[in-house]
Amino acid sequence: MIAHGFVHKYGDNVDTDVIIPARYLNTSKHEELAAHCMEDIDKEFVNKVKSGDIMVAGKNFGCGSSREHAPIAIKASGISCVIASTFARIFYRNAINIGLAILECDEAAQAIENGHEVSVDFDTGVITDITTGATYQAQPFPPFIQNIIEKGGLLASISERL
Repeated sequence: MIAHGFVHKYGDNVDTDVIIPARYLNTSKHEELAAHCMEDIDKEFVNKVKSGDIMVAGKNFGCGSSREHAPIAIKASGISCVIASTFARIFYRNAINIGLAILECDEAAQAIENGHEVSVDFDTGVITDITTGATYQAQPFPPFIQNIIEKGGLLASISERL
């Protein structure tokens, strides 16, 4: 599985309240959550993001409240993958559960810049900054997690097996 898109870059400690502000938690509609994704840190994000784009961030991405709304908003906005130096543990699990691909790679997170064109090979964990030609190695997902992401989340993966 390959992701390919342009980068939207953020810093360290991007918390779930910034990813999707609490004032929008009264909806479970994915398109409504996507419409407000990142608006408190980047008002233009929803106007700039295109399907397949990639989000890059620093340390502790997804810290804060343990709401599933945050990875849902990111995925529904069109982001195909989030690359960060590190992820908050519960965000990491929520992202996998809803089928949002995420990779930890500090070197890539520090070097890749906003607007760069990036490709990610989930089978190998290779992240390629097409803009600069640089490559970075992340730990690839084990096959069972790749399956969850390919199927669109944990529930879809389980229901297919039943």
